[in-house]
Amino acid sequence: MDTWSSVINYFQDLEQRPLERMAILVGGLLFFWVLEGAIPVFSLRYRTTKLNHAAVNFAFTVIHLIIHSLLAIIIVGLSDWCQTHSFGIVHWTQAGIGWSVLIGVLALDFSSWWVHWVMHRSSWLWKFHLIHHSDTKVDVTTGLRHHPGDSLLRGLFFILFIFISGAPMYAVMIYQTLVVGFTAFTHANISLPPVVDKIVSYLFVSPNMHKVHHHRSQPYTDTNYGAVLSIWDRTLGTFSQLAIHEVQYGIDRYYPAEKDEELGSLLKNPFLSSND
Repeated sequence: MDTWSSVINYFQDLEQRPLERMAILVGGLLFFWVLEGAIPVFSLRYRTTKLNHAAVNFAFTVIHLIIHSLLAIIIVGLSDWCQTHSFGIVHWTQAGIGWSVLIGVLALDFSSWWVHWVMHRSSWLWKFHLIHHSDTKVDVTTGLRHHPGDSLLRGLFFILFIFISGAPMYAVMIYQTLVVGFTAFTHANISLPPVVDKIVSYLFVSPNMHKVHHHRSQPYTDTNYGAVLSIWDRTLGTFSQLAIHEVQYGIDRYYPAEKDEELGSLLKNPFLSSND
């Protein structure tokens, strides 16, 4: 069996190995957690401690994982249905394995960009997404700080684009592994040499590029929506740049900065009329 076949076989049933998937997630978090201590881009002054900050974000991470574990039942079933009925771009173009991976990754990454753009454009959906932006100390744990409403909407868009693309499960799992890694990478409080960060950003979302998205003020907050690939922002007019040390985290309205680690308030906030 050649290397490519081994890779495909590994990802084909990765969804059925939750402990292995969890190890990938935790391993990425721990790697960048350590790296943050070695090459931080900002000297973050946590409201209490870094561990307390992480605990709040980890609570959201657990909820996020529960929601997506339930949605995984639909994802697996839909991907199998597309294979059985030859439905989706992958099948209509009679794509081979390599092209199936490329089509699947592009489609699912565009779904990540689009749902992110939609949440910034809809005042109602923004109420859920602003919980992610309310973190005033962006680090590797911020990556999965999503309100359950935010997580559910991302899952629905993900399902829609599996249906459109007809992506097989190995392509789906390759993308999910990529997005887990890039989520940790782009949120981590790490400093890359500016030239390296800039080169990376021509094709992929780089740490500095994504941190511009976490700047507290518009128009920067409403740019750089990409998850893995930067091509969507660059081609669709939502790419922006800002010197990294000019970035100030949080949001300048909607949610008080001093409450960015109050889990109960963060969960209830989207349902309060004061956000209108």
